[in-house]
Amino acid sequence: MPYSWFGDTDWAGLADEREQIVISGRDPNDRISQIDQERFKFLEYYKIKFSGDWYTQLPKKFVLKSSFSTGFLGAYNQDRGLIPFERFRLGGSGLGGNVGLASIENIALRGYPDASVISLARDITEANTNTNEGSTIFNKYSLELRYPISLKPAATIYGVGFLEGGAAYNNFKQFNPFQLNRSAGVGVRIFMPAFGLLGIDFGHGFDPVPGQTQKSGWQTHFILGQQF
Repeated sequence: MPYSWFGDTDWAGLADEREQIVISGRDPNDRISQIDQERFKFLEYYKIKFSGDWYTQLPKKFVLKSSFSTGFLGAYNQDRGLIPFERFRLGGSGLGGNVGLASIENIALRGYPDASVISLARDITEANTNTNEGSTIFNKYSLELRYPISLKPAATIYGVGFLEGGAAYNNFKQFNPFQLNRSAGVGVRIFMPAFGLLGIDFGHGFDPVPGQTQKSGWQTHFILGQQF
């Protein structure tokens, strides 16, 4: 059971006090740090992820892969707030898994630099914390057209062309499944039993990275032992 359901800590009062300090622009004796230490003394959260893949055989040996994935980080006690850890960042090949002390999860999104797609809009109760390291909600859609170049057991090689889109958010008020960071590109995959899956992708991001004004443009991504 979540520990914040028990005891007499006034979580709503702490959140209100923190908000008033942020609004005033003054932090007497680092009171915000003291409040955050109390709020996150013991971590509690739930994290839900869901994904689906569909493979459709087309004429001339082509195969269409359709996929989507989504994730959500939630809190058992809304007055206590969401933890600044275990969040999501999108972009690049997604290699590296959970990184850093905050255990941020990298989600692949070709056409954008690694871990560059996050939500910059934050709730005022999260101001001055490290939540810009990641977002609490993400969604991603992908279409990938594959063509086999070689199906020999020693080395399976196929080319890919893809359309992709994804975004990250900090709450459901921001959530819009159709406002995406979009990309398209081509690549190649090689599977060898001795080395696993290897590949390279050239993706073009049509939208700016959050916080910038120019589109992402062309990005190169290397794949090591990971399926998109």
